[in-house]
Amino acid sequence: MSRGPVGWRNAIFVLFFVSGLSLASWVSRIPTVRDGLALRTDEVGLLIFGLSAGSILGLVSAVWLLSAFGARRAIVASIAVSSTGLALVGVAASVWGSAPLAFAALILVGFGMGSTDVMMNVEGAAVERELGVTLMPLLHACFSLGTVAGALVGAAAAGLTVSVGWHLIGVAALALAAAAIAVRFVPLRPALGDPTDHTLVRPNWAERMRGSLAVWRDPSILMIGVIVLGMTFAEGSASDWLALAVVDGHGQSDATGALVFGVFVSAMTVGRVAGGPVLDRFGRVPVLRACSMLGVAGLLLVILAPSVWLLVVGTVLWGLGASLGFPVGMSAAADDTANAAARVSAVAMIGYFAFLVGPPLLGLIGEQVGILNALFVIVVLMALAGLAAPAARERTRTPVAG
Repeated sequence: MSRGPVGWRNAIFVLFFVSGLSLASWVSRIPTVRDGLALRTDEVGLLIFGLSAGSILGLVSAVWLLSAFGARRAIVASIAVSSTGLALVGVAASVWGSAPLAFAALILVGFGMGSTDVMMNVEGAAVERELGVTLMPLLHACFSLGTVAGALVGAAAAGLTVSVGWHLIGVAALALAAAAIAVRFVPLRPALGDPTDHTLVRPNWAERMRGSLAVWRDPSILMIGVIVLGMTFAEGSASDWLALAVVDGHGQSDATGALVFGVFVSAMTVGRVAGGPVLDRFGRVPVLRACSMLGVAGLLLVILAPSVWLLVVGTVLWGLGASLGFPVGMSAAADDTANAAARVSAVAMIGYFAFLVGPPLLGLIGEQVGILNALFVIVVLMALAGLAAPAARERTRTPVAG
């Protein structure tokens, strides 16, 4: 990779990819880990809670880590923590058979991934401003490609009966090595705590921590949070409930349910790959409003469709509608460069809340009124996201000459 903005951009692509690769590597081996630890289904749920708890801690700690160590060192340290945890999960399941160790290791995985999530989104927004083009949707598409690669490698490892320990150790080593190389192309910035000259005074991290709490009183952050909440709720709920809605709600086969979910994921990926040029052409607010309308129309088709073909069309619209909310929310949160890390952390926490709480909440509602009727909750949230779209309006940015 070259130095300068292009090398910086490519480095962030690498970070998003290895984050997706690491996450999917763990997810793809959950059945093997379960068997290695002899866990019941409810115990697997408790084990996964360690990842969620660690993620929240990482999101909260990211601002402090950036202030204390600077972007380069904080990113490498965070990925080192998640990679260590990932390797320990494999060892706990394949060598020691220790569920407590696996739980503690997943806290490390979650912590490292949560803090890295904030940092790489801050860097992604910064390189967007430097290049003068929208990159965040493509960066998140790169994360999705990493998850696809991780899932394929995990499936191959499971099929070839490769030890989960060796598999996860290998992925952890690859992720850490790639991150250590990539961050060398991330520029040093005193505003993020990077010392570029020994005479420079380091930023006061206590003030940064106070600033990270103050952002929650900023109405613009709360409105961006409404956008991210609605769109992320739609994305996370599809991951957990779309296939079941197709099977139980529409009486289709398990294979059809899986196929429809594949259509959703494909539509999400297409939306993110194509989203950057569309955002640059039309702007965030019109695109987010269009996404909201597409999502609402798609959800209504999924709920009410009398045929499989209309169900598939609705799924495509749902996926396209939900594709840009989170990445655009990250870009909008980072527009205020003076407190970008704290703002991104706050919006990311709202997104994680929707991912973690949304699907179980939808399940509770679905138990009472049926899964298809429960999807009307997402319709309302997607509509609210569209109404909140003006909060994401761009600030002026200057493209780099040449």
